Amino acid sequence: MKKKITALAVATALTLTASAGVYAGANLKEIRATLNSGLSLVVNGKTYTPKDANGKTLAPITYNGTTYLPVRSIGEALNTSVNYDAKNSRVVIGGSASSGTTGGTPSGSASTKRPSNLPSDFPLPSDAKLFDVIEGSNNNKPAVTFSYLTKQNLETLGNQYKQYFAQKGATSKVEDVDASGFSIIDSGSAFSVTITTSAGSGSNQGYTVVDVIWSGK
Repeated sequence: MKKKITALAVATALTLTASAGVYAGANLKEIRATLNSGLSLVVNGKTYTPKDANGKTLAPITYNGTTYLPVRSIGEALNTSVNYDAKNSRVVIGGSASSGTTGGTPSGSASTKRPSNLPSDFPLPSDAKLFDVIEGSNNNKPAVTFSYLTKQNLETLGNQYKQYFAQKGATSKVEDVDASGFSIIDSGSAFSVTITTSAGSGSNQGYTVVDVIWSGK
């Protein structure tokens, strides 16, 4: 199945707040850059104004001919998780900040426990084994990212998700579903979700890995 992937072909600057300690002090370099407030952004065909957690407008930065964008704000616009892994001093876009692994190789111990931030009626197949669960908040809404393994018929599962989101009042959709896998991006007044699939590898061969990013009630 051809998966629909949106790529942002620009470098990104970080607007994450974290205590970086001595490591940051040793690796920070002062530069001269320009706030480029004249540059407008279009995300998935819609004009987008990046803002910080307090609602303040963020301007792109231009440095040495390269444009840098606030990664957390852009991640939210694309409904992609952005996490700061303080232990390893890194930013993880999509997947798990604890492992940094996606695409068929979820790490850690498997669990059948449903994440507390996931709605109780959110469809999960009966054989789902969950990995890399991270729970938090996104724009003051409960949020969770996780991966799970399944052998369930993917066309049936994908259509089940489509029906579920329609019942939840989805207002924007990117849906590509067939027997080999699916990719779904939906949003409503109270939620946003991205679900994609990939073939399991290594010890997970024979399974499909389903990656879920959810925020909302």
